[in-house]
Amino acid sequence: MTNTTDRTANEMFFQIVALLLSIIIIHTIYVTVIRPNAENIINKHAEMAAACEQYEVPRSFFVVIKDLEQESCFILMLWSLSIMGYKTRSAIREKSMLNDRFFNLHEGSKILPQDVNQLTRPLDTLSKEKTFYLLPRALKAALSRFEVTNSVQFASEAIDGVCEAENDRLDSELSMIRYITWAIPSIGFIGTVRGIGAALGQAHEAMQGDIAGVTSSLGVAFNSTFIALLISMVVMFFMHQLQLMQERLVLDSHSYCENNLLRFMKASE
Repeated sequence: MTNTTDRTANEMFFQIVALLLSIIIIHTIYVTVIRPNAENIINKHAEMAAACEQYEVPRSFFVVIKDLEQESCFILMLWSLSIMGYKTRSAIREKSMLNDRFFNLHEGSKILPQDVNQLTRPLDTLSKEKTFYLLPRALKAALSRFEVTNSVQFASEAIDGVCEAENDRLDSELSMIRYITWAIPSIGFIGTVRGIGAALGQAHEAMQGDIAGVTSSLGVAFNSTFIALLISMVVMFFMHQLQLMQERLVLDSHSYCENNLLRFMKASE
């Protein structure tokens, strides 16, 4: 329980720090690079348009992403990628344990209930962090159940229970990333509503022949949704890759237990 609490607290602390750093990094880039370039491009094009009425303003990357909604989407993207990077690092560490051999067993070996104490010694020598990993917990659960019940089936059910619980835990911990993937398009739609509202507020200027304000507001409306949907697709791709890695970790750990422990167990008569 203590290990679980510590791990949750560490992850929560990392998420808070990652959010603050994401805000600082993205806002700094916007203040120093994106918005100054966007303003220069807009002013330059406005002067050229005033000198030549037929001049058509080209689209610019800096102009497309300059608004507050796009900045918010990039902050959420960087934050979610940081969280997924943290979880990927944890999954890679756990997967590396699949290459370890905890039991010195060979073909023809048998594990009896009275052998459990000896077999658990390598697991007991693991570091505090590694004892919380899925594979040691599944192996310990199977050995403990086998020692008590003298049943290979019950040992197998213990492994199934640990793996299913871990799968549910990993899935529930992705809830924050799922929320971010929902929030990013929502922010884009907020920009769309804001832009359309501003354009409608400037309709009287368009009636008088000045459509610059209306086109600028409509640009905000469509650019925000465009960028938000693109960012959401990127975040969802990496989220599914992370989920696939975690599911493979659970399946590989289950297979490890079957191939390196369960098949050697034999109930004593």
